[in-house]
Amino acid sequence: MRAILLGPPGAGKGTQAKLIQERFRVPHISTGDLLRDAIRRQTELGRAAKQFMDRGELVPDPLVVDMITERVREPDCQGGFVLDGFPRTVAQADAFERMLAGRKLHVDHVLSLSVPREELIRRLSGRRTCRGCGALFHVVFDPPQQPGRCDRCQSELYQRDDDREETIRARLDVYERQTAPLLDYYRARGLLRSIDGVGGAAAVNARLLAQLDGWS
Repeated sequence: MRAILLGPPGAGKGTQAKLIQERFRVPHISTGDLLRDAIRRQTELGRAAKQFMDRGELVPDPLVVDMITERVREPDCQGGFVLDGFPRTVAQADAFERMLAGRKLHVDHVLSLSVPREELIRRLSGRRTCRGCGALFHVVFDPPQQPGRCDRCQSELYQRDDDREETIRARLDVYERQTAPLLDYYRARGLLRSIDGVGGAAAVNARLLAQLDGWS
């Protein structure tokens, strides 16, 4: 199964992608995780990407497409994958489609998570990240046992620059302007299914799996 999860920042793509990974035994490929790892390791890509991410802007297409292309060519992706955070533009989708076609492959499923804007802001602005182990918490939905400290390693929790409200609003504006056209792109190909992303992870996952079951 080769699946793509679409949706704005904070829609729950990462959570749902991990659940799909567990259910269907395919790798979960997160563009955000790959980029953050590059930033943490201070690679050339990471340094370039950070400048865009800190402003709430999209990382340029060529950088992202090359990174994803290399990842899906790895052996663990031979049986499929679920993409989270890619593609984000029609240009990326076109480049990815051409790459797959060159290998006589295609995308099987495109699932779009829909969540109201103010709910997205509430979700994202409450996120906190551990400086030590990278664990994620939320001040409302998943608070640490000790405020400001990681439950796992006791390191300091901090708010990432791209989780501040002003940056979140900029990220959502970018999504609506540049990424939302992907809905029309995949709808025209008969691949798109919309999922209500409001509610707990289990409830959203049940809706998602119902779409996959009805699609197979």
